[in-house]
Amino acid sequence: MSEANIGESLATGNRYYGSLKVRSFENRDYMGEAAANDIAAALRARLQTQNQVRMIFAAAPSQADMLKMLCAAPDIDWRRVTAFHMDEYIGLSLDHPARFGLWLNRHIFNQLPFGQVHRIMPGDDASAEAKRYAALLEEAPIDFICLGIGVNGHIAFNDPPVALFDDPETVKIVVLDDVCRQQQVDDKCFATFNDVPEKAITLTIPCLMSGQQLFCVVPGAFKQNAVRDTLYGEITTACPASILRNHPSCTLYLDKDSDPDA
Repeated sequence: MSEANIGESLATGNRYYGSLKVRSFENRDYMGEAAANDIAAALRARLQTQNQVRMIFAAAPSQADMLKMLCAAPDIDWRRVTAFHMDEYIGLSLDHPARFGLWLNRHIFNQLPFGQVHRIMPGDDASAEAKRYAALLEEAPIDFICLGIGVNGHIAFNDPPVALFDDPETVKIVVLDDVCRQQQVDDKCFATFNDVPEKAITLTIPCLMSGQQLFCVVPGAFKQNAVRDTLYGEITTACPASILRNHPSCTLYLDKDSDPDA
């Protein structure tokens, strides 16, 4: 059975909300496997038609199952893939285990022979780093983006108070809202709320929406309300992820716990 057929057999239902395709699965394992299969198939197809692929990854526990399966996917020439990540805390030491760059090192960047990996490194001048990273992203189109949705509906670190659908910037510095900071504790990335940095560098919503194909992986019951608002609410920055309904090629992967209709 082909990977595509395996993915369809795992799904409990596929449906559309605007342009957004939703694939729902009985459990998190099936969801991660199907998402990884779809991403791997897209990579193979794109690498047959162009020499290089540019790809952005989210760093979050919600992505771990998919990334593990993607690392095991055969017949992908990762040497022709350039990788980016979509956000990073400001103020953490270079070796802090919660840094998103280090998390991605552990889960994918150091597992595969990427041609290039561009990491966000805020250092002592976050503004300069935001400009540097924006210039790298703007060098050529972004082919694929692997992302998630936060409990407050954020995509990357575009929390409702700072999210702009028409943001003029590609990368910017943001203040994290309390809901987002608490999620980092609930995800066991930090021991206490006060340990979570107040500021971060993030790719903006227009930057994310510029990706040619988006794969959004969102497991877990604590994400169900955000998924419901994404699918059924108004398209508004009160739920930044709602804008995904306007993307021409975005697939949202859910398990039975995150799916409000399961």
